[in-house]
Amino acid sequence: MTLRDHIYDMGRRGREAARQLGILPPEKKTAILRAMAEGLRAETPALIEANAKDLEAALAKGLSSAMIDRLTLNEKRISAMAQGVAEVADLPDPVGKVLAEWTRPNGITITKVRVPIGVIGIIYESRPNVTADAAVLCLMSGNATLLRGGSEAFHSNMAIAAVLQKAGQSAELPDDSIQLIPSIDRESVRHMAEMNQYLDLIIPRGGKGLIETVISLARMPVIKHNDGICHVYVDEAADLDMAVRIILNSKTQKPGVCNAAETLLVHEDIAPAFYAKAIPGLRAAGVELRGDPALCALFPDVTPATAEDWSTEYLDLILSARSVRGMDEAMNHIARYGSRHSDCIVTEDAQAAGRFLSEVDSAAVFWNASTRFNDGGEFGFGCEIGISTDKLHARGPMGLPELTTYKYLVRGTGQIRV
Repeated sequence: MTLRDHIYDMGRRGREAARQLGILPPEKKTAILRAMAEGLRAETPALIEANAKDLEAALAKGLSSAMIDRLTLNEKRISAMAQGVAEVADLPDPVGKVLAEWTRPNGITITKVRVPIGVIGIIYESRPNVTADAAVLCLMSGNATLLRGGSEAFHSNMAIAAVLQKAGQSAELPDDSIQLIPSIDRESVRHMAEMNQYLDLIIPRGGKGLIETVISLARMPVIKHNDGICHVYVDEAADLDMAVRIILNSKTQKPGVCNAAETLLVHEDIAPAFYAKAIPGLRAAGVELRGDPALCALFPDVTPATAEDWSTEYLDLILSARSVRGMDEAMNHIARYGSRHSDCIVTEDAQAAGRFLSEVDSAAVFWNASTRFNDGGEFGFGCEIGISTDKLHARGPMGLPELTTYKYLVRGTGQIRV
């Protein structure tokens, strides 16, 4: 059997599984997910052993420290993965939820209800926890899943998928509900993207090259998890100590993720005072600064920023910074260089904050809070399928409701149209 035939067969089997998942009672899905959470905890040593193979290969390839961090599994991260699965099990089942209901003058009653999308293909890189996050969110929302992980985490992904399948089957998970393509051949991406007779939606999670490839090939709808060029704007009315805490957390708490800040914008009237407070902390955290002429004049050892810096997602301990004349210039900068992901204003001026929240066109806009909060778990969604930078059909952290669509149930008593 060729790779294409194998993947198409997986798609066909996923389609059959989706029919069963779509009518699975909420309590059954909850029991399956709890079994999966316990399975992950029980198999922690085996998962770490599989992950060690991927880490060894990553070090041999000379991958960056940020990439290796994203790839690493340890007891704490596996425990968090299991906890995320358990949290999804406790969330309300979105399937069957009534969104609207009305009766027409002729007596026909129309009900709009949430239903599963069907079979969802997810193509992702590096982070092995995505295997669990994607599978359980799709399952709870009644969808079958066809997964294709990156080569860097191949052994980790295979091990996690095997644990989920085995634990799920012990709680009567329908066969083929969760399938992981056992190949790192790049042609597998093409086969998935062209398989519109079996996949209803495809979600690429990874670098710009992967996303552009999937968009160019896909014959079904695509939801993009795109660049995270996130900004923190420190307004003239900011509490400077608060602003320091926020930019440090936004940049350094976990620099290799999409909701980490990449650019700092500072009102020129408070720039000297703010930089005097912020830069020592940023340097102590290992952050490399790339600044505009105003910042470089204050701190001559700061690397001058290039035009490319303003539109770069570093995913590392690098931060570009510039001063602006006011909030309008800050918002213009965000509109030009941002990726509509996560942007923050730090200010004590409620009117200024209101404008920023209203006018900045991003999936999540923050006032006096770290950009790192743009996350499914922090929003109370449990784990997430990704953070969409699209506007249709999902935007921001994608939880259970974003993995459903809807249909209309029309009930009559014999009415005919005249």
